[in-house]
Order: sequence, then structure tokens, then C-alpha cells
Amino acid sequence: MKPRMIIIAGSIAQRVGYGGHVWVFVQYLLGFQRLGWDVLFLDAIDPSLCRDARGATCAPEESENLRWLESVMEQFGLGTSWSLTAGSTTFGIPRATVLDLARNAPLLINVMGFLADPEILALPKQRTFLDIDPGFGQMWRASGLADILAGYDSYLTIGENIGQTDCTIPRCGLDWITTPQPVVLEEWRISEGLPRDAFTTVASWRGPFGPIEFEGQTYGLRVHEFRKFIDLPKSSGERFDIALEIDPIETSDLQLLAIHGWNRLEPRSVAGTPDAYREFIRASKAELMVAKQMYVKTRGGWFSDRSICYLASGRPVLAQDTGFGCNYPVGCGLLSFATVEEAVEGAKVIYREYGVHARAARRLAEEYFDSNIVLSRLLEKLSLV
Repeated sequence: MKPRMIIIAGSIAQRVGYGGHVWVFVQYLLGFQRLGWDVLFLDAIDPSLCRDARGATCAPEESENLRWLESVMEQFGLGTSWSLTAGSTTFGIPRATVLDLARNAPLLINVMGFLADPEILALPKQRTFLDIDPGFGQMWRASGLADILAGYDSYLTIGENIGQTDCTIPRCGLDWITTPQPVVLEEWRISEGLPRDAFTTVASWRGPFGPIEFEGQTYGLRVHEFRKFIDLPKSSGERFDIALEIDPIETSDLQLLAIHGWNRLEPRSVAGTPDAYREFIRASKAELMVAKQMYVKTRGGWFSDRSICYLASGRPVLAQDTGFGCNYPVGCGLLSFATVEEAVEGAKVIYREYGVHARAARRLAEEYFDSNIVLSRLLEKLSLV
């Protein structure tokens, strides 16, 4: 019998209290399981980053980081399918077992190159880089700033327009396999009620990466796009509840959001666990998705994993145009905008025929993002079925 182990390498322990971040990895793990594969999640953390419940530095075994990873893996039935490296110590599956599993694994998917362990990376039959922040890694490499793309057998990206004429993401001489992110539909029931009469989102104002200068253009962050739509609440008359991670020192932007009618929520209070994140989405009228400027200017076709969860929950998505209309039908359930005026009109369209758009949203998730479809196609492209 052929080995049936797929390894996913990513970061959960580092981001305690980020419920949405967990789903990025869990959808792959559960999705591959549903296709009959065994799965293993590999995580790593610098011991100096481990914190206890009070936020104080502590040993990894006493940390909230370890507790968080343990709890979310248990929640999804993955309690025996993970390993965390913290310095010279390993938690969960022991390192010797991880090495044995990796040696026989047909596939290791390294999300954004997070795993940097050369011994483990050398073992699987196929090492695959998964790009979920299209534009950043490619421009770093093309500019000589950093190379997180070296040393893989295959390359995946959710920038589905890479290589197209109007997409400015450099290919870097690599053969990119494009794929949407998957959603495990069984985990996202259609929500019939409407407790929160608001457009919502969960997002970071800036995120982990800085703007990039590339070939005479600046490719910025979400903050640089969001400011363009600051008048949207007053212009549309709609309520917008945004669970926005923004540093308190950004006082001018915080004042700008408040003055223009944005109802800002604390992300960890409404989406601090996977369940809370899911319920926040299900309790929303629809999503407003404002993208990072990198995604908008490159026309890479990036589409948010969060937006896919809204669609799966029967919640329409009003999304800033990143070129995704080349790959998915836009107009019912999923609407795009490039200007404030288009966003206002999109909000009105959703409001006028809400039931139609809600049903269409779920159909889009079923047809285009169902993990069974997305991951089966992905395995075919990687020559694993």
C-alpha cells in the first residue's frame, strides 16, 4: 500500500487567540482527511516567544502557545496529528516519529516557507511551497531582498492570475500551480437567522509584512486601500462592524474610522477562537472585504480564505476587486468593487435581494471552494492521484 501521509507545515502556536488564522490550516488538514489521507501538522516556535496567561515569558511547556495548539488540534479531532518544536524540545508527536513519517510522506506542504528545519524538509518525496500572500515572496526574490522560494519541488499559489498579461507578480522562473483555498463545508453550516444587521469583517490594518518597492511601483498594505473607502458607512447608510487589529498608536487612523462611522470591534473578543470566528461570520449580514494594496495593484486574483467561509455560511461577500472575477462569477452572492460608489451600489444590491444573494453565496462555495473539489484537483496537479 502506498504511503497516505500529507504533512502541512504552518504557524498556529505563534498566534494565540487568532481564531480565523487557525482555519487557514485546519481546512487543509480536515480536507485531506476527508479524501482518505493521514495528516500531520508541523509547527515551530522560538522559546523566547512563549508566554503564559499573564503575558510573561515562560518555558514552552508552561506556555499559552502550547496550550492553544493542543486545544485547537483536539477540537478538530487532530489531537494525535501534530508536533511542535520549541528550541531543542518537541511536543506532541516526538521528533524521531516525525522524521520517520516525513521519510515516507508523498507530500509536504510548507505554507509560506514557515518550516525551516532542513532535516525534515529533505525527507518527503515532494516538497511543495504554498503561497498564501501572493506578491510578497515573489517580489522579495526578484528584488534580491530575501528568497523564501528556494529548494522546493513544486510551487502553489492562491494568486490565480499569476502569469497572465495584466498580473504584475513576477513568476521568478518558477512553474506556479494555481489553486483557491479550500473550505470544509461540513464545518460551515448555512446560517438561516440574521442576528447582526451589519456588514462585517475580521482583518489586520497592516499585517506582518511592510510595503514593497518593485519596478518603480509601491505595493502597500490594507491600510493604504481602506483609507480610500473611509466614507462608505455614511455614503451607504449601512452598518459596518469591523473586527480590526490595529495598533493603539495609530491614533489618526483610529479617529478617522470613528468619525466616519465604522464600528470597530476587538478581534479577540469576537473571533478569538475558531468557534467564535465561525459564529461571528454566521451572525453577519455579509462581508465587506477590503484587500491589501499588494493584491489590488498586482491584479493577482487573490481571494480571501475568510470570504470563502462567509460564502459557505450563506453570507454574501462584497469584495474589493483583485482580479478574481477572471476565475469566479461575480454579481450574485459575490460582488466586487473598485470605488466607493461601486461599494455603495453593491451594498444596496445585496440589501434589496438578500435571500437571493445568500443562497447564491452558498452555491458558490459548493461549486468552487468545496475542499473535496479543490484538494482533489490539487492532488491531480501534483501527480499524487
